[in-house]
Amino acid sequence: MTKLFGSSGVRGLANVELTPALACRVGLAVAAYSKARKALVARDTRVSGAMLENALVSGLLASGVNVDLVGIVPTPVLAYLTMELRADVGFMLTASHNPPMYNGIKVFGSASVSYADESQDAVEKVIDEADFALADWRGIGEAQSADFSYMYVEMVTDAVKLRRQWRVIADPGCGATFTVAPTLLKALGCRVTALNAQADGFFPARSSEPTAESLEDLARAVQVLGGEVGVAFDGDGDRVAFVDEQGRFVDFDRALAAFSAYVVKKKGSGTVVTTVEASMCIERMVEAEGGNVVRTRVGDVYVSEAIKHCGAVFGGEPCGAWVHPSFHYCPDGPLSAVLMLKALEEEEQSLRGFVAEVPEFVTLREKISCRNELKQQAVAGVGKTIKSVFPAFKDFSTVDGVRLALEDGWLLIRASGTEPLIRLTVEGESLKVANDIMAQGKALVKKQVSDAEK
Repeated sequence: MTKLFGSSGVRGLANVELTPALACRVGLAVAAYSKARKALVARDTRVSGAMLENALVSGLLASGVNVDLVGIVPTPVLAYLTMELRADVGFMLTASHNPPMYNGIKVFGSASVSYADESQDAVEKVIDEADFALADWRGIGEAQSADFSYMYVEMVTDAVKLRRQWRVIADPGCGATFTVAPTLLKALGCRVTALNAQADGFFPARSSEPTAESLEDLARAVQVLGGEVGVAFDGDGDRVAFVDEQGRFVDFDRALAAFSAYVVKKKGSGTVVTTVEASMCIERMVEAEGGNVVRTRVGDVYVSEAIKHCGAVFGGEPCGAWVHPSFHYCPDGPLSAVLMLKALEEEEQSLRGFVAEVPEFVTLREKISCRNELKQQAVAGVGKTIKSVFPAFKDFSTVDGVRLALEDGWLLIRASGTEPLIRLTVEGESLKVANDIMAQGKALVKKQVSDAEK
């Protein structure tokens, strides 16, 4: 059986890979696995959302599950409401930052953490075996529609108070934050100008992934309108990106590092969780404030799990997916935007000044061809020999590929999950250092690929 779930749930081309029939089976299987009696279902603005929602809900109702349809809301709102309303399970229909022809199903447990490997594998087994538990006709579930998004806004506004009337330019990108993000910022007293704040699942204004390139219009608006901060969100609102007061895109790693250090400083110490791909500037900033960094596999679910396991004070991926465990365990774009404004107030800094102390390093990326059936063997070979190539290493990890930390940089070697490639990522304190690490890393990978092919 082809694996259905990835680190972000079931995802694929709508009506090609992710069909209504599959969505129905996912509903049936999660109901059988979780033995849920109450479920929440939400979606982002994608045009295939209503179709897949109806199919998913049919599977849940057939299993005797009562369903609250909470409409178009961001993923973090669905995750929070699943916990707050004491639902057994929550479903978010979204493909996050992917193009509009994609959609997906992300499943959350009652503690606001999305299903990880063990639960996903169990659900896949139920689907594979068609081991569903259909209800008697008298026990078929009921569905009702309700708008609970106000509960999320009230939760944030009760917890966070802003002293200043920030001039914020917000860009929901026609995605799921189109109502919640401007409403939340205005409720906190911000003067908000919203761009692309209408629901449109074709994402006509910009890519659903907020990047420096896709946010050029936001950057210009910040400059022209005299904004103090620009904030943008991806298609389902679990990511945030920032533009500073000069209209410059803020590097994801540096924003994550600066905010991580702020949280640790405020707490007095603590653990920050990030992934193996994040910049070493995070360690530099967090350790300077007396904290420590734990690195996980790439994927927000692994960050969330590690935060919960370690009792971490904060965590995030260098794509704008930030998790604030004192609120819930789902990456939350609108909440992150609000908490960034609060941090700027407390530090008495502009956004540009807030990230100015974060060191900038050189990052290089390369890819080496390797047949799919040999990728894991080659990477395993790298893991066995890399220490002899870099004997002065500081840290070694195989939590996700092979990652070696050095005094002045690091190297990550991972097998591509979708292509016949092995990917190399290097970061160094200078271009020379990064080039030297990359040259040695490439030579090592090529040797292991050659050995695997013999």
